[in-house]
Amino acid sequence: MTALRSQNKSSEIAFFDGHGASNAYDVFTPNTNQWLIDIFVRLSALPRGARIADLGCGSGVFSDVLRQRGYDCTGVDLSPALIRIAKQKYPGIEFIEGDIERLPFADASFDGVLLAGVLHHFTDRSQSVAEIKRILRPGGKFVAFDPNRMNPAMYLYRDRSSPFYSSVGVTENERPLLAGEIADTFRAAGFRVGTEFHSGLTSRYTASATARRLLPVYNLIDRLLFRPAFMRRYRAFVFTFGEKPKEAA
Repeated sequence: MTALRSQNKSSEIAFFDGHGASNAYDVFTPNTNQWLIDIFVRLSALPRGARIADLGCGSGVFSDVLRQRGYDCTGVDLSPALIRIAKQKYPGIEFIEGDIERLPFADASFDGVLLAGVLHHFTDRSQSVAEIKRILRPGGKFVAFDPNRMNPAMYLYRDRSSPFYSSVGVTENERPLLAGEIADTFRAAGFRVGTEFHSGLTSRYTASATARRLLPVYNLIDRLLFRPAFMRRYRAFVFTFGEKPKEAA
């Protein structure tokens, strides 16, 4: 059996530092950012004042929305450039340069974890999930969202097995996820796990100039085509959420 390839961290840092140089990597519209945190609040059911780790925080957009909602948030990202931007934009929030597979936090030090478009950057997610479990308190919650490989656009444009795959604007590590695979990884670590699917997350940025011109059309089709319940498994993003058992160490 072939071992899973580990994440090439130097390529991740180079990619996101490049975006940090132009301060241009806020992917979603402000309304969508708010909606995503609405989903986090609902799925996690964590009260105001809970301590949240925003892992893969980028330039700090979601950390700031969490702060506005009354959470005590700490942002972590591998990219020094994006962490610098986050500290400049949101000086009232703690931001730390760090690796999700080796988090600089004590055991059981957070009530919740947000992973916004992060886990699909790992071929083997077991070490990341183990670290999430370690830093969560018993009864702590996580919410992750990632592109769904079952979505036609995500598959055709972003999966290496597609004949229409484009490497523009992606790292060598990332691939859209299958909901069952990511849920199984969390279950294997001892989490109670659930899954939801969502479309209608309005994008405002893509690295490809051609794709950027097509974004309004894509956003409209994504919002309308996948609205019916029978299409839910094909929606653009899979949300994985769950709880560390209260009896867990």
